[in-house]
Amino acid sequence: MGREPLAGRRARAIVAAMDAERISIAIEGADPVSGLWMAPAGVTSCLALAHGAGAGMTHRSMAAIADGLAERGVATLRYQFPYMEKGGKRVDPPPVAHAAVRAAADGARRRAGSLPLFAGGRSFGGRMTSQAQAISPLEGVRGLVFFAFPLHTAGKPGVERAAHLADVRIPMLFLQGTHDALAEIDLLRPVVAAQGGRATLKLVEAADHSFHVAAKTGRKDADVLAEFLDAAVAWMAAH
Repeated sequence: MGREPLAGRRARAIVAAMDAERISIAIEGADPVSGLWMAPAGVTSCLALAHGAGAGMTHRSMAAIADGLAERGVATLRYQFPYMEKGGKRVDPPPVAHAAVRAAADGARRRAGSLPLFAGGRSFGGRMTSQAQAISPLEGVRGLVFFAFPLHTAGKPGVERAAHLADVRIPMLFLQGTHDALAEIDLLRPVVAAQGGRATLKLVEAADHSFHVAAKTGRKDADVLAEFLDAAVAWMAAH
């Protein structure tokens, strides 16, 4: 049987988005935060999905990832970091962010039941997830998915932020654009290679940190995200 037509998958995604369940996640040492649980029909796996530094779980970029994954049969638990829940602009200290990652992963695991469980996020959220995993494995998590891993700050290339990846012992998927100002590809490639078979790098030419591509490329941002999501779902199915 062929793949369901795109219009049908989009319709299912809209329904799934409307049916996203708002939940509360208790965090050790911090106030509870909000989460959005979305489980489409025919779900095959689950991803605990953290947001980036500048926008929370309801931002259109996060909604697009969650909706796209729902189209492809993946459940998601989006969640806020404590600073974002309070409307703050300064990110949480790593121990607080790590506690949020751990609490969200536990919540996703309980809801996912026997489904394969993965964790990750956009930019800052992905890095906090990998740091938490490096310190102490997230229970039940089979692999980490990074949507634009922030290897360094813009204009200040370096690899110091990747040092903890050596302590991550589960598979990792890096979804990156070649024009990402927070992850110069010539630096990221050897970082991923240094992790051996544990790490996979999926590149899309000309995409930036937000997965945006210029019109002159002949592609649309939605095409780029779809390519990344297809790769993520295939990778999760293989692990």
